[in-house]
Formats: sequence, structure tokens, C-alpha cells
Amino acid sequence: MKKYLKYILLLTVVGGVGFYFYSNKPHKNMTKAAVEMQLSSIQLFADFENNEEEANGKYLDKIMEVSGKVKEISLDEEGRTSITLESGSEMFGVICQLDNLTKHARTNFKEGEEIKLKGICTGVLMDVILVRCVEIKA
Repeated sequence: MKKYLKYILLLTVVGGVGFYFYSNKPHKNMTKAAVEMQLSSIQLFADFENNEEEANGKYLDKIMEVSGKVKEISLDEEGRTSITLESGSEMFGVICQLDNLTKHARTNFKEGEEIKLKGICTGVLMDVILVRCVEIKA
């Protein structure tokens, strides 16, 4: 019985240490992260609208550069900025949530302004969502 108790204790300690390092690993620096693909917000939205399953396989969890015209800017309750890019749809767009781990040169975007953002695609709800976005200077 004591022999099994040692193994259980050892497994618990190893599992706890592994979990600690997994949950505290450093985040990817989005300003230096390599872009896997480039496209417009209109094309990205159209791909999801035409075939969501195919678009998920193509774009999900990929770091992409998306260019488009600012449709709307909003702040959530934690003060994070989200920029909605035009998608060719009246009701929906491409929502780009600025990375809260990055110091941004600016957050005062204007409606109608053409911008390029780099972020990670997390899929579509009604809008296509990109998280951890940073602006790419032209």
C-alpha cells in the first residue's frame, strides 16, 4: 500500500508541475509573429458565408493579415478595443479585438479609414472574429 502511495504522490507532483508550466507559458508576441496569409475583410467574410466548414479548415487558428475599411470601433467593459471592418454585409463584419498584451501605437481609429491588422482567426458567430490583433503599418 505504501508503495502505491509513493507513485500516486509522484504522479500528482509531476502533473501539477506540468500544468503550472503549461498554463504559464509565454504568449506569442503578435507584433513579431509571422503572417500565414493575407486577404481583405470582404474576402474573409465571403469565404465564411459561402462555406463555413471549408473556411474553418482554411483560416481557424491562423495568424492572418486582414485589410479593410473601419466600420465601427467599440470598447468592452474591460476597456478592450474592438474594430469592426466592413464585410460587404449591412449587418455583419469582421471584428478585430486588439491584443491586450501589446502596447499599441494608436487606438483612435476613424470610421471609413483603411487599415491592416494582424490577428488570429477564431471563426464566425454572426461576424468573423479575430483576436490578439495589432495594426500593421503600411
